[in-house]
Amino acid sequence: MSAATTAVILAAKRTPVGRFFGGLAKVHPPHLGAAAIQGLFAEHARLKAEAEGGRVDDAIFGCVLQAGLGQNPARQAALKAGCPETQPAQTINKVCGSGLQAVMLAAQAIRAGDASLVLAGGFESMTAAPYFARIRDGAGAPKFGPIAFEDHMQYDGLRCAFECWAMGNAADHIARTYEISRAEQDRWSARSHQRAAEATRSGFFKSELVALTGEQCNDRKSPGVAADEGIRPDTTAETLAKLRPVFDPKEGTVTAGNASQISDGGAALAVASLARAEELGIKPLARIVAYHTSGVAPKEIFRAPALAVPAVLAKARLTAKEIDLFELNEAFAAQVLQNLKEGRLPEEKVNVCGGAIALGHPIGCSGARVLTTLIHQLHRTGGKRGVAALCLGGGNAVAMVIEV
Repeated sequence: MSAATTAVILAAKRTPVGRFFGGLAKVHPPHLGAAAIQGLFAEHARLKAEAEGGRVDDAIFGCVLQAGLGQNPARQAALKAGCPETQPAQTINKVCGSGLQAVMLAAQAIRAGDASLVLAGGFESMTAAPYFARIRDGAGAPKFGPIAFEDHMQYDGLRCAFECWAMGNAADHIARTYEISRAEQDRWSARSHQRAAEATRSGFFKSELVALTGEQCNDRKSPGVAADEGIRPDTTAETLAKLRPVFDPKEGTVTAGNASQISDGGAALAVASLARAEELGIKPLARIVAYHTSGVAPKEIFRAPALAVPAVLAKARLTAKEIDLFELNEAFAAQVLQNLKEGRLPEEKVNVCGGAIALGHPIGCSGARVLTTLIHQLHRTGGKRGVAALCLGGGNAVAMVIEV
């Protein structure tokens, strides 16, 4: 590939991940994306100048829970961040893979020669997801009497459209099928919290985070949000063992403690051609080596990353032994443990700073958050190559190989 068609990442930033009804609850969801974009501009004044000058080819952002947000939330985020009215933008929904798919689309545009600088990422406020009623669907809408409301977050974000069950039911299914015990799940979950707590104490997330002020949080009484809110440093496997199963009360092993958290957040990356990076005088943080989407039966959703990771490694002509760090989104502990088992991935290289069980999982943002964390932790640890991967509702998984 030439310098004009080699996709690199110039900067990567994320907001702290806010708890459900936490410090980011009052932020309009696209403004979470805007805050992350502004973090890119603060890192590189030249990027800000390019954006304000109308020299960014596209802004591609994932957002799953779009009902009630208004047209094209990605464009709202871009203009709020300071991009001009001429800025092209597109919003995508690939469920939990949306944020990573946005970066994949940016890389594809660069490889095709259609773009040389793209803003990409994702944002989500699960707190802000509305309820809706089926009044005009033509079938089943009542002609009189009460109207039932549905939860947009649950129906369009956390429920399988094929199996008509919650994602937690799929996690229980994968735990039973692959004989993943409750104790194993609780151990992994405690590990996630403990590692995330240590990473926060040690400042490991500092380079990737963009703090929000109280004014940005639409709460003048708030000091703002500067750190991830969901981490519980005192979590142990013993305390988690006391929680009851949520989805299958009699035989299930999935609890609120070994599942990812409902959250709010945003993440953004500046993706460019190597030629454009050289023109701007910005040293890339990473090169995008390969990307892949895998698919399995919808009920086997949590097995999908175990297929996506080897497939993307094959595209990159690499083996798992040649990868320094893996970031696997922790939708559920059962999912990560299955992926480690089938994919034969070394636990010590996976989610070294914890994952979504501790940090949270703002669904449209998570793909970009995982990639952002991977980039910064590779630089911190002196690693060279990394893999980011996420499963997503319906039975797909996305994965990307990068090199720093």
